[in-house]
Amino acid sequence: MTVSMDELGKAELKTELQLQQAIAEIANTLRAVEMGQLSARAEVHFGETEPMSALADTVNTIVQRLLNVREETQAYQRELEDQLATIEKQRAAIRELSTPMIEVWSGVLCVPIVGVIDSSRAAEMTSALLSAVVEKKVMFTIIDITGIEAMDTRATDHFLRMARSVRLLGAECVLSGINPNVARSIIHMGVELSGVETYRSLRDALQHHVQRRQRALAAQRGARGEGGGERKPRGTGGTQ
Repeated sequence: MTVSMDELGKAELKTELQLQQAIAEIANTLRAVEMGQLSARAEVHFGETEPMSALADTVNTIVQRLLNVREETQAYQRELEDQLATIEKQRAAIRELSTPMIEVWSGVLCVPIVGVIDSSRAAEMTSALLSAVVEKKVMFTIIDITGIEAMDTRATDHFLRMARSVRLLGAECVLSGINPNVARSIIHMGVELSGVETYRSLRDALQHHVQRRQRALAAQRGARGEGGGERKPRGTGGTQ
């Protein structure tokens, strides 16, 4: 069986067109992958033993591996984000536990301080305290430092700034629980606690506040009683 030159030329032309299409298909696939479309696959219509089919299979295998790596990376990133969220919640819980805000009764807030005070923790405590003063409409705040055995100049300055910040919001702020070691340190450092009242214990600070409230209420009742006494003589004077 003889094959004419025309048929041979047509076969070669067909093969060449198939090669061009296969190359274009692989090139389009690679461009899609470069743009992040890892679902793209090269489809080459050649026999399994043909070099172009082997090349297309290799390209598809590499793309599939890239897709697998991306999916694993995304899964790891989600897991990492979940872990970071959990850590942040734990940090928030630790901050709340390390600086609890105890509302003793309406308008009276107690802040017991325990542990070491650094600049970061002091800033967080001040922010939390000021927010609580505004939200709870606090008028009297006690910063209790019974749990602090020693205090340096920086820590003392933090407490003074905290107390002054509370006063700027219209609330009174006092310190309680100053032990002998802290008292000696404050005197040795020459720190002035001017403008900030101090008490030996939390109980003393609360008693001071209660007694002052009682005196204020008594004074108000007395003022109302005096006012009523003045109106009565005016009435009797009018009948004379």
